Amino acid sequence: MLEVDAVIARRLDSGVPLVGQVSRYIISAGGKRLRPALLLLVSAALGFRGEQRFNLAAVVEFIHTATLLHDDVVDESTLRRGRATANESFGNPASVLVGDFLYSRAFQMMLEANDMRIMAILADATNVIAEGEVLQLMNMHDASLDEAGYLRVIRSKTAKLFEASARLGAVLARAPKELEEACASYGQALGTAFQVIDDVLDYDGDAQEMGKNLGDDLREGKATLPLIAAMERGTAEQRDLIKHAIEHGAVEELDAIVAVVRQTGALDVTRAAAAAEAQRAIGCAQQLPRNEYSDGLVQLAAQLLGRRN
Repeated sequence: MLEVDAVIARRLDSGVPLVGQVSRYIISAGGKRLRPALLLLVSAALGFRGEQRFNLAAVVEFIHTATLLHDDVVDESTLRRGRATANESFGNPASVLVGDFLYSRAFQMMLEANDMRIMAILADATNVIAEGEVLQLMNMHDASLDEAGYLRVIRSKTAKLFEASARLGAVLARAPKELEEACASYGQALGTAFQVIDDVLDYDGDAQEMGKNLGDDLREGKATLPLIAAMERGTAEQRDLIKHAIEHGAVEELDAIVAVVRQTGALDVTRAAAAAEAQRAIGCAQQLPRNEYSDGLVQLAAQLLGRRN
């Protein structure tokens, strides 16, 4: 990861000072670096030790960071990772344009792999993520969204880059098709579990630990799984309360909605959905050769369920 951070720092260099300033602001905020870590673990588990893994790990982090910059503008977010978002600090135009820079820099860097398969995986992932963002925008304030519709969004918007990161590790290692698919399935399952737990924390987390405002999803009119499960299990009065909040982005009744989500057992339902995805990821990781890196993949999926931020 130190090697990846060195690549990131080097490739953020630009002749336009504001580009580097905004890019460094959001990347230096830290984050979990899960996607690059996933690529490194998979490639190492399958025996690849080449330098290209550091370059591609930085590429997926740049793509992820670009989506964060654009997301925060669309969602009008003010807090991420415990501090002001880039759009709050530098304005929306700078955030959008620097996000574009990070996308284009990522595509410059992926050319260096000189591998059409790698380019195809990353180009496809970037396109699917964009589709997921638009799909989520279309679903805003739609209280009729069901679990299948919710999963379709997060598998595009969040899980796709996890899937691509894991698949890239296998492609670098020239793994056979069955192993490559197992790695990609691991990434998709891990990314899905990660987002489902993230949605749990919006109603059961600590704002200080999470580094973002609780209730942000509701404010944006997002029908996430805790709300979907609560409407399915609640009384007519409870359903109407949640439905109104989603349709109007109303957070005045946030405390009452959190109480409903907890009383109906919706958080348990949501955690069970995350646990099923984590278990699917573990099953995929166990198809890889047994070593400290594949053990790390198993451990990563198992620990995901206990995350608090």
